[in-house]
Amino acid sequence: MSKDKQQFMSEKHKDIARIDQESKRTHGWYVRVRFQGKTHSKFFSDKKCGGRYASLLSAVAWRDTTEKKLGKIRTDKHLVTVSNSGTGVVGVRLNEEFNRYEVSWVTTEGKQGKTSISIRKHGKEGAFIRACTIRQEKERARLGI
Repeated sequence: MSKDKQQFMSEKHKDIARIDQESKRTHGWYVRVRFQGKTHSKFFSDKKCGGRYASLLSAVAWRDTTEKKLGKIRTDKHLVTVSNSGTGVVGVRLNEEFNRYEVSWVTTEGKQGKTSISIRKHGKEGAFIRACTIRQEKERARLGI
């Protein structure tokens, strides 16, 4: 096996998992693409694809094609797509105690970043819009888009 092939095989590929289940004679790669609340998945068997390397190449190609077809941004960085904050926007939460919206994000260096927007100063709607804009800008910077 060439050095490039060996390196590709040893790399982690986002949304792709290796399955080796001897008891069921199942060997291959399982791909799962999640986007807008739906999961798209497919299994690539080593036997059907012509070996472990070929099945991995097929899995990566299917993942990339599926993401493109769905309109999902291709990145190997982790994306949070579900908000638990109550605002419905990932990384933006209302802090009623301090009368502000708090914005959090991950920097390009992988550190936690955060700021807040005063509701008293900007009004509730204005502060929320500013907070969402900051979050979008920080996420675009992190992803390099």
